[in-house]
Amino acid sequence: MLGSTHGTLTTDSRRARVIACGEQRPGPAVHDRAADLDVSGRPLHADVPDLTRFFRPRSLAVVGASDTEGRPNTGITRQLLDWAGRVGARVHPVHPRRPSVFGLPCASRVADLPEEVDLAVLLVADPLPLIGELAEAKVRFAVAFASGFAETGEAGAEAQERLAEAVRRSGLRLLGPNTNLNAFERFREDLDGPAIALITQSGHQGRPVFALQELGVRLSHWAPTGNEADLETADFLSYFAEQPEVGAIACYVEGLKDGRAFLLAADRAARRGVPVVAVKVGRTETGARTAASHTGKLTGADDVVDAAMRQYGVIRVDALDELQDTAALLARARAPLADGVAVYSISGGTGAHVADLAVAAGLRLPTLSPQKQAELHRWIPPYLNVANPVDNGGHPVGDRRGRAIIDALLADPAVGVLICPVTGPFPPLSDRLVADLVDAAEETDKLVCVVWGSPVGTERAYREVLLGSSRVATFRTVGNCLTAVRAWLDHHAFVSGYRSPFDEAPRTPSPSFRKAEALLQPGRQLSEHAAKQLLRAYGIRVPREQLVTSAAAAVRAAGQVGYPIVMKASGAQIAHKTELGLVKIGLTSASQVRDAYRELTDIARYEGVGLDGILVCQMVGQGVEMMAGVTHDDLFGPTVTVGLGGILVEVLHDAAVRVPPFGEDQARAMLGELRGRALLSGVRGRPPADTDALVEVILRVQRMALELGGAIAELDINPLVVLDRGQGAVALDALVVCR
Repeated sequence: MLGSTHGTLTTDSRRARVIACGEQRPGPAVHDRAADLDVSGRPLHADVPDLTRFFRPRSLAVVGASDTEGRPNTGITRQLLDWAGRVGARVHPVHPRRPSVFGLPCASRVADLPEEVDLAVLLVADPLPLIGELAEAKVRFAVAFASGFAETGEAGAEAQERLAEAVRRSGLRLLGPNTNLNAFERFREDLDGPAIALITQSGHQGRPVFALQELGVRLSHWAPTGNEADLETADFLSYFAEQPEVGAIACYVEGLKDGRAFLLAADRAARRGVPVVAVKVGRTETGARTAASHTGKLTGADDVVDAAMRQYGVIRVDALDELQDTAALLARARAPLADGVAVYSISGGTGAHVADLAVAAGLRLPTLSPQKQAELHRWIPPYLNVANPVDNGGHPVGDRRGRAIIDALLADPAVGVLICPVTGPFPPLSDRLVADLVDAAEETDKLVCVVWGSPVGTERAYREVLLGSSRVATFRTVGNCLTAVRAWLDHHAFVSGYRSPFDEAPRTPSPSFRKAEALLQPGRQLSEHAAKQLLRAYGIRVPREQLVTSAAAAVRAAGQVGYPIVMKASGAQIAHKTELGLVKIGLTSASQVRDAYRELTDIARYEGVGLDGILVCQMVGQGVEMMAGVTHDDLFGPTVTVGLGGILVEVLHDAAVRVPPFGEDQARAMLGELRGRALLSGVRGRPPADTDALVEVILRVQRMALELGGAIAELDINPLVVLDRGQGAVALDALVVCR
């Protein structure tokens, strides 16, 4: 095993101006159909499927059952019989040419069975012909193991769509195709405490989490979703979030079937405080391509997937050992009493190394107070450092001094987590250290973590003492320990202030929408002037400007706008005006305006660029150049992006993205993710920028994404100049491409 975790048992900004956040609700509410859709026509609530009779059926039909030795179906039939015995289900074999299977009478058709069936397992190559028969017999759930569908290419995808359509018409709920027997594994029933529920699209990838049972961590369910022709990850996520025994949900996801459904399910888990930990394949182009070929679904742009998960508190990890350790800790550990981490070691070098890694992982290591350090020096020699990390120089083994040190650290109000790395066994010192840590953990509500670094893992201190404790979180690597602790702290901080954005998402169009509709030109790119009118309709500030078609009109406009001015060519097909020389700045006289007008129109004529006129614009003062925009993601739909702007936007790639709906807290979090965020705080003598105005623009752009997402393929505001605090933000240029 790469790692195991045993933790303590669980116990029970302002409003956004454009989309406010709603109150947390204790459970699902009943809504009328219109109220269940946001302004874009996308759902705001999802029904939670009742999967109880899938996991605990009263009656089970095995279609294609066999007892002929050497046949694949025989082994599956035997496993299903064993599983049915454990869950108390009556088994009905179905086969057109067999009178009995394993001594049980065999029906030729599901319709001939003596009772209605909760679950039918289809051991046939093509499940499609059976769907109508199952529906007629009022079967509630079915499992299709057959492969050869969307994972094989275009023809397989078409076959899967035919299967999915038949299932939709039938009212039956189907797991698969291309799934396996993981839902029917033997789960240990002698373990207590909160459990992990497991969702995987590849059965083998769930094995490390399933194996946690051998280390005392309870598992309650395993949903191997396969190709998700019907039942999908989101369905199981919603269902597991409602189950009282589930302390955390662990997921291995290759591709999401429906982005909005996944977010609604994650929102349900967040409302209930149930942690979700996920490995999501597709961080690289190769990984995304492989996942698509495996599951036949869209993987989604990874930065959007990452942001969407973060918005709803889904903890994304990279490796299966991280998945098992993080899920186990989150399932079993109490809420933190403080976010400070203390590192306690028998070696100064080990303590310093782990402290470096902890700070790099984003954990806070508070310096212990002089009083606390003086207390620790009662038992630790004065020449050793006890400020944090704490070096004991060798854990005392002959008396209670070692336990006193641990108790003193756990009593510090700034310390919520104690991490003790044991790089290798060193009896009797390491044995006594482990025993003291386990005893102390039994008497505290704070989290005690031990990293047992021995590569052997057969030592009694590890196998019997640490793994025998349900109150110590035990890891095999420092990295996994720090990842899990950071996720645990982040999860509880997230859910403590979580307010679902779906509660207050707009359901009816704003007055701005009617103005915007008149400006859109389907299938075309808008001119800068028209794009700015669109922004103005949504309350986004743009410079004073006039569109003119003669030099004389340009001079009059300049006088009305006020010198100095900027002049730009405006046309529907102009994307990069600066590169073509179609922008003139800092003009201060009528003669400069006339000359600029002639030059701009000459360049446009030479370049073959169509113009609808020349823009005479107000020249805006200095500020931080940002960008904001809307793009369309194949999985999640319209997304909102903000980042550093100007001419270097394509070089710096410093941007953050969110999936609407979201509130002001997420808009501000976007700014916090930027590498160049210090520019907004004021650098080199510059005053702070008006971040409140920038947040306002982000939220108004989000409203555009929600209301116009189906009509615009792309919106790009660049540069968006954020002026000094209190002076606002101005969109100097805009690009809009209509769908």
